[in-house]
Amino acid sequence: MNVSNNGRVDSNDLAKRGESLIRKSTNRYLTTVKIAFRAKQRRFDDFDGLLEESTIKPVQRSIIELSDEQDQPDLLPG
Repeated sequence: MNVSNNGRVDSNDLAKRGESLIRKSTNRYLTTVKIAFRAKQRRFDDFDGLLEESTIKPVQRSIIELSDEQDQPDLLPG
């Protein structure tokens, strides 16, 4: 993940990750819903104080997480 000095995500990297998620999926709608659901979970985790203060928006974070899970499935627990 490329984060600039001011804590923002590189927009080109984020766009490539999003395109990769959609391209590799069998159902674009379900992938979009999965991203939205993950972002909603992250947003509530932020409100509950479960996550550290982050300057990355929940949707951006969910795209990055899902992209990492897709590209590196061996990193997942279980």
